[in-house]
Formats: sequence, structure tokens, C-alpha cells
Amino acid sequence: MENSPLQVLTVPTAPYPDQRPGTCGLLKKVYVFQTRRNYLHNYIQSIFSSIDLRDRQGSTIVVGGDGRFFNQTAIEVIVQMAAANGVGRLIIGHHGIMSTPAISCVIRKYKSIGGIVLTGSHNAGGPDGDFGIKFNTANGGPAKEAVTSKIFQISRTIEEFAICPELRVDLTTIGKQTFDLENKFKPFTVEIVDSVESYANLLRNIFDFAALKELLSGKNHINIRLDAMHGVVGPYVRKIMCEELGCPANAAVNCIPLDDFGGQHPDPNPTFATDLVDSMRDGQYDLGAAFDGDGDRNMILGKHGFFVTPSDSVAVIADNIFCIPYFQHSGVRGFARSMPTSAALDRVAKATKIELYETPTGWKFFGNLMDAGKLSLCGEESFGTGGDHIREKDGLWAMLAWLSILAFRRQSVEDVVKDHWLKYGRNYFTRYDYEDVDIDAACEMMEDLEIIIADKSFVKQRFAVEDKIFQVEKADNFEYTDPVDSTISRNQGLRIIFSDGSRIMYRLSGAGRNRATVRIYIDSYEKEHIFEDTQEKLAPLATIALKISQLHHRTGRSGPSVIT
Repeated sequence: MENSPLQVLTVPTAPYPDQRPGTCGLLKKVYVFQTRRNYLHNYIQSIFSSIDLRDRQGSTIVVGGDGRFFNQTAIEVIVQMAAANGVGRLIIGHHGIMSTPAISCVIRKYKSIGGIVLTGSHNAGGPDGDFGIKFNTANGGPAKEAVTSKIFQISRTIEEFAICPELRVDLTTIGKQTFDLENKFKPFTVEIVDSVESYANLLRNIFDFAALKELLSGKNHINIRLDAMHGVVGPYVRKIMCEELGCPANAAVNCIPLDDFGGQHPDPNPTFATDLVDSMRDGQYDLGAAFDGDGDRNMILGKHGFFVTPSDSVAVIADNIFCIPYFQHSGVRGFARSMPTSAALDRVAKATKIELYETPTGWKFFGNLMDAGKLSLCGEESFGTGGDHIREKDGLWAMLAWLSILAFRRQSVEDVVKDHWLKYGRNYFTRYDYEDVDIDAACEMMEDLEIIIADKSFVKQRFAVEDKIFQVEKADNFEYTDPVDSTISRNQGLRIIFSDGSRIMYRLSGAGRNRATVRIYIDSYEKEHIFEDTQEKLAPLATIALKISQLHHRTGRSGPSVIT
């Protein structure tokens, strides 16, 4: 307890016009936060001001981040401003580090009014990288659009912020720290907590840890390789997988969180998780998994580098869901996928007579369904999979779900997936990312593309590539009506659906940073020809996607930056 009360100041400021949060919160280059006066303070104040004063006073808020560059600087400001804005207690991960799934868990465990997540997700870190601030609400999930819109509107008119500039917190020591503030009747409390334990305990109540320990360290154990990509999940892997479930220490690599992720892109896909892909080739390991910077995304590989697409991953988990004790007890209420994700999950839902929801991209849409008791398992093609135990996607959870399937079925990853294709058919799926495209060129292309597909003559149009003919059955800009609260989300991606069920989809991503990523998604179903090369199989549809959009001509790009 400080001896003399700390001073609370009100500091004049001027608004910025560009603090509209996206699906990952407010995501900017680090230098934006460093060089623009009060840029960080303005946004943090806008978050606090968006919370009704009666709810904010004496409340608990969780804070943590993925350990990237600027993480601790931001936490220091958040602590000072939380105290000045009437928050009663902050719960912060040890050293300021806590995975996004763990933050969701802790928000729910302590019944806090929300959490501030400091992450750039799977984007590059370091001084020249990205930094993000995301607000999660009391359900533990990303704030809905009504909340983020309110934050944005406040940020556009902000005139002042409140802060306790002399308040200093020690992030290195677990335990409670209290501070007296002037004109405050109750002390302000900061509680530094073990970043892993609450989340690990949640997983213990979901999975059969005894069966998993036998699988990983018993007499007939399998060998696995886990790559934390120098992100936040490293300590979780060490504690849960190695210390508790018996994986050898050398099975887990890149487990020390670094503020620049070792100079690498902490994105768990075949393009960036090359260390894992290379280590899997010789067949030494039965399962490989990589995790992104903040621990919510995952990639699963089988022996010899057999790649499990995220779309297939969620479908396989759905088909084997009762291998997980949690679902044996809770039952299964529904499945969901984002619109661009392949329809592999739809086939499992139809066969099991379980409701299937197709939502826009963004985990907040899944969270709303979960809160209403309509959803148990969901996934996105962007390497995100999760259940209703929290309100974020969860990389480690997805990997443990796969291990639960292997423990029950005693098959290889590849055999499990190929058996799934034999049972349901296969959805061939790929995504082309055209990164760092001029925002104006990207928007104009998308606007012109929408005009083309909205024309009535576009439906029934035929496209011939080699010996393949595809006829358009439907084309639109995806619109979602939430079955829980009837809110409508428009302009969620352009879709072209062909008569054979194949789909081409276009979306813009990351458009808040003056440059954009154009994404093309291709999904095509085959009942019988299920063991062919994905890119060869989808090449005709890729040709059509580029011809309709004129993407190469409109953006000046000769090819995609990333193919997954």
C-alpha cells in the first residue's frame, strides 16, 4: 500500500479519426502507438468510457497480452488509466503475458466485466511489427459490433482522459498490490496471477488427462512435435503438455515468448510454420501442431507432414466429438462455421441431425450463439477452432481434441482424415491471400465485382475451363441475420455458388491500415475422387475466380503472397 494517495489527473487530448476496431480490435503498426501523441491513451479511455459508469465503478477487468513488443508499455498505461477511471481491480497475467483463450477463461472465472487483450494475433511483432488492442466483454468473447461502434464513436470526439501517472505496478511478482488514490474511498487493486493455472484447470475438466498421458508417455506412446512459434502459448505447452502429460521437453520447440517472435511470422500455416513442416517430413513424429502469437490459432499435421486443413479439422472433431468427455456430459447443441470455411462441417451436421450455423468471419458471432445455448463446436478456415468452454478460438484445445481422437481410435492422423473423406466425401479447399494491396485499388475491385455478380444476367452464366463447365446458381454479398437477437450483418463477403455446390468467395481483410489483403476462397465437393492434389483439383475454379475479378490486372499482382 502506498503511503500517500496517488494523484488522479485529467489530461486534455485531441481525437484521431482512424481508431475503428476490426475483428482483431484496433490493429496498427507499433510506430503509430509510439509516435502519435496520446494515441494509446485515447483508445484506452474510449474503451473505459464505453462502459457505463455504474458498471465500471469498483469492477474487475482482466488484462494480458501475447508478449509482443510494446506489450508492457501498454499495460503500464492501462493500469494507470484503469485506476483513474474507477475500476476496482485488474487481474493481469504474470509478466503481462496471457494467451487469448486464457484471458477468456479468466474473465468468465472471475465474473469480470471484460478484458483488454493486447495482441497482433498472427501478425509480425517487434519494433517494426504490429500491435493490437481488443476489448472482450463479460462473456469472455470479443465485443459485439454495438460495443465496438460505441468505442469508435467516443474515440472520434474524445477531449480528455483520466490517468494516475505516478502509479507503478510490478508485473514480475505473483500476488496482490494495492494503491490508495486521492478522492477514492476504496484502494485500487492489481492482482498478478499465474497465466497458465486457471486455463489448465479448465482443460482438465474437459479432457481425459489420464488417457492423454497414456497416449503421450505410456508404453505404446505416440511422438508429437509442438511449435509455439515464440508466442504466448510456450509456457502453456511446457506446463500442460510436458510437465503434466509427459511429453519429453524436446518435443516442444520455440517455447520462449519473444517480443519479435524470433523475427518470424507467428502464423501457424504451412507457409510460415516451416520449422514444424520440415521436422515432420521424415516420419519421426505422429502429430505436429503449431500455434500463433496469442495462442488462439492452430495447425495440425500428421506423419510425414500430412496437412489437415482447418475446415477438415473442425469437421473431424465434430464427427468424433464424443471422444471428449466434456461433450459426453454436456451434449452437443449445434455446429457453426464462418461463411468462407469449407462445407465439410455441414455434411457432419446433416448426418448427425445437429443444427448448423453459417456466420460471418469473427468469433463474436459464435459467442452469441454459445451464450444462447445453441452452439457447442465451431471453426474458421483461418486456423481457428473452439468449443463453448470459452468464447474465443483455442489452439491448445483443438490440439488436445485431436489427441483425444487418436487416443480413442488408435489410428494415425492421416487415416482418421481419409476415413472421414471415405465416409462423407471431400471438400477441396484453398485460400489465396494477396497481401499489402493498395486499399483504393482493392476497394474499387470489390465494388466493381459486386456490380458484376449482382446483375441478373450473371446467374445461370457458364464458365468453361478445359473440360470443366461451371454454371452460376447464386451470387450475392453475404448477409447474416443473427438467430438470437435478429441483428443483421451486411457486406460480409462476395459469394459465387455454382450448380455443383462449388463456391468462390472474395473478402477484404486488414483494411484499417491503409493497405489491404484480398482473399479468394475456393471450396469444391467431391464424393468419390477424394485423394487428388488440392491445387490441381481447384485450378479451374481459381482460373474463373481470377477472370471474373480481374484481380491481377486491378491490383498489379502476378500471384498470391500466401496459399493455404
